[in-house]
Amino acid sequence: MTVEGSLLSHLVELRTRLIRILGGLLIGFIPCAFYARELYTMLAQPLLEKLPQGGQMIATDVATPFFVPMKVAMMLAFVITLPHTLYQVWAFIAPGLYAHEKRLALPLVIAGSLLFFLGMSFAYFAALPLVFEFITYFAPEGVAVMTDINKYLNFVLSMFMAFGITFEVPVVVMVLVKTGFITIEKLKEIRPYVIVGSFVIAAIITPPDVISQFMLAVPLCLLYEVGIIIAAYTIKKSRQTDKSAMSDKSENDKV
Repeated sequence: MTVEGSLLSHLVELRTRLIRILGGLLIGFIPCAFYARELYTMLAQPLLEKLPQGGQMIATDVATPFFVPMKVAMMLAFVITLPHTLYQVWAFIAPGLYAHEKRLALPLVIAGSLLFFLGMSFAYFAALPLVFEFITYFAPEGVAVMTDINKYLNFVLSMFMAFGITFEVPVVVMVLVKTGFITIEKLKEIRPYVIVGSFVIAAIITPPDVISQFMLAVPLCLLYEVGIIIAAYTIKKSRQTDKSAMSDKSENDKV
């Protein structure tokens, strides 16, 4: 096969995979769109439960009551169809990977997806209720707390992204160690800097309240330690496997 033919076949394969990804998103979006209002109410529950008497959410633009729930429906469709999307990406890149890369990539993709969902869940069920309780507590007497639904959605999405990415730390540590970019000893050595950096990062990407900063920085530090433990265990197991393979080879050579 010529270079042009190979490139063309890859482009055709890429187009096919993209069409399937978009088709999956559309199929997932249609049922979510029917329940867009209920989905937004569920998403807004952490704030609605903390609003004082008379507090409510508002829409300041004409089309906002329609477009914001649709955004939520699209976001949920993306989450629901993420396994299908990842499979299409995997099916496209897998033929170009070596056997050891395939063994490493697939578990990392699965673990990364689960950790991202776990981070979003932690933000929704643990972080957001405490943040909104802290914020609404300081509302002055006589001030009705009324939040725009679009601004609330943007705020929640930013929190989801922050916590989702934070929960990817074990995967990042694992990749850095497996690729030889950094050693376990070096990771332990820079631990104090990581702790300080975690609180600095949390202060930058979270709202200006102590609760959200603390709830992002602490999991970041803990997940860093989890990443070190998993990476150390994996490296140890890999070395034992290599020694066993070398031992078997030596026995075969003697025979």
